[in-house]
Amino acid sequence: MPRILVIDDDPAISELVAVNLEMAGYDVSQAEDGIKGQALAIQLQPDLIMLDLMLPRVDGFTVCQRLRRDERTAEIPVVMLTALSQTQDKVEGFNAGADDYLTKPFEIEEMLARVRALLRRTDRIPQAAKHSEILNYSALTLVPERFEVIWFGETVKLTHLEFELLHCLLQRHGQTVSPSDILKEVWGYDPDDDIETIRVHIRHLRTKLEPDPRHPRYIKTVYGAGYCLELPGEEQGSDSSGIPTSAIIPEKAPN
Repeated sequence: MPRILVIDDDPAISELVAVNLEMAGYDVSQAEDGIKGQALAIQLQPDLIMLDLMLPRVDGFTVCQRLRRDERTAEIPVVMLTALSQTQDKVEGFNAGADDYLTKPFEIEEMLARVRALLRRTDRIPQAAKHSEILNYSALTLVPERFEVIWFGETVKLTHLEFELLHCLLQRHGQTVSPSDILKEVWGYDPDDDIETIRVHIRHLRTKLEPDPRHPRYIKTVYGAGYCLELPGEEQGSDSSGIPTSAIIPEKAPN
């Protein structure tokens, strides 16, 4: 039975989340502040953490950053629960290391769907290892057992989401992959307003793989269409959406 740790200082919300998770078959533990939450995460080693941002003692952003820096908790998936709904709040949450983001108030069914998708996506057996799919091409080799890639002979460690995102693009290397296809394949659901989620993780990937992330050579933006992984040695041509790869241009440098 998967164990989920709920860290939220609002007793009503925490209990509502816990009860519905238990009814769905999960073993649930609760913490009411950031310090206790971090301690329980280390002690219990849950399969997933539901983390509120506005916590007493230590806020959720800081807790998430600490969890990611600790090798004992670095790989535990984190869903942030918050009343903060601005795009910048979501960006900060993902930059702190969150895997997903739910804005209060949220529907219980949506919460359960995201929990199921995240647990499925972060299984001990990565999605890329469950199929006879492309694991290497040109200078890129995926190592699903360790969520690593070998990139031009160098080993690079990725997060679960970064790995799945790169795997998604690799299956269609040289082609444009739409945001909706990425959200469906990588996140396991089809939200209608989470394009910024993809942008944040694309930026993270570029930071790890691009010589100059501000002027990407390999992970490119096709404006109005999606993203394209263009690896060395590929021939110029058109992708499955009919957009010539010669029309693909680097994403503009952020202001």
